[in-house]
Amino acid sequence: MDTRRELGAFLRAAREQVAPVELGLPDTGRRRTPGLRREEVAAASGIGLAWYTWLEQGRVSTSRQVLESVARTLKLGPDARTQLLALGGFTSAGEPEADRIAELRPLLASWPHSPALLLDHSFDVHAANDAYRVVWPEPGENLLLHLATSEAAGERLGSGELLYQLFLRFRMQADRRGADPRVRRVFDDLRRLRPDLGHWWACRGVPETQVWESDVLVPDGPRLRFAFSLLLPGGASAAALLVQAPADAGTAEWMRLSCS
Repeated sequence: MDTRRELGAFLRAAREQVAPVELGLPDTGRRRTPGLRREEVAAASGIGLAWYTWLEQGRVSTSRQVLESVARTLKLGPDARTQLLALGGFTSAGEPEADRIAELRPLLASWPHSPALLLDHSFDVHAANDAYRVVWPEPGENLLLHLATSEAAGERLGSGELLYQLFLRFRMQADRRGADPRVRRVFDDLRRLRPDLGHWWACRGVPETQVWESDVLVPDGPRLRFAFSLLLPGGASAAALLVQAPADAGTAEWMRLSCS
């Protein structure tokens, strides 16, 4: 039932992001809520309104064919479509995570001036390169929990947008893996330790870009600007590399001098 509710929340969030005109429907400007209505999604997807309503309410499971049709109606991109199918129970086993982590570990040295982390599907930290420790002296056991609760990390986060963007990607990774005790503990700890950010932990948004920029404030140092990307080599969803590439000349020069 948990997974069904997550699927329903995902569908509601995605439905709200599609304008009626994208389906060729007139936009009268009289809608009380943004996006499409349930009956419009059901009709465009070729399924009954009652069945689609039950899907959003987390009361039923459905076939891959139905989810594929709904994904087309909601104009989902490849990542969001994969996430939707995973929530519906249609995932591939993929490569064993421990093997993938061992293969990716040597890649951290490829970025001598760009902070990089090796993460598993729950965002537990398995390795960090030297450049990462220059900017973030303590990587922590779990990236999200560390950034959300560490005072030292909080000093570097600035507006907190970085934490939010990372959480969206964590949730997408978690959805693709299905039910997982470690992921559930991370969710529970985030809610318990940072209840003030409950609106983030409940968010069903999908990242709009593969790369995003964010500032990092170094105590007694400059304001650094990085382009963050979560790399999934080979399309794997089990392990990932988080890379921070300097996004301006000042940051690039500071990293070069600090890592030499």
